[in-house]
Amino acid sequence: MTTTPDTSPSFRLWVDADAAPRDVKEIVFRAAARLGLETILVANHRVPLPLNNPHVRAILVSGGADVADQRIVDDADPADVAVTADIPLAALLVEKGLVVLDPRGEEYSPSNIGERLSIRDFMDSLRTSGVETGGPSAYGEREKRAFANALDRTLTARMRGR
Repeated sequence: MTTTPDTSPSFRLWVDADAAPRDVKEIVFRAAARLGLETILVANHRVPLPLNNPHVRAILVSGGADVADQRIVDDADPADVAVTADIPLAALLVEKGLVVLDPRGEEYSPSNIGERLSIRDFMDSLRTSGVETGGPSAYGEREKRAFANALDRTLTARMRGR
């Protein structure tokens, strides 16, 4: 998990790109370039990639969002880091041993993922019964800054082998 001037990090960064905010992708692209970090965006639609950044690639999958989720679960290693707002996907990745961040900088962990899944399922049952629950608050500068800081801390820890 460490780097030398001649090598890149021994882990990868996975991004569930189907619903990732543009700002999150930009932050990820800068981190990939700065660290020489292999970064893989997985989506069921074309994802614009940065020019002149050989560390970033996209995997286009056919079908629905679950196909992209399954591709990440199948291909990610426990040492990797992932970014997703999809709580069921996060649960699978946390179970596999990955560090998983949401686009607002919150880390999904073994200690909080069960509660997050329960809340998600409860809110989903409310919506299917016709209750309007609203959605998440707008993604703004505060959330963008929180994500950038959390990603930096996470990648620094991984680079140091923690």
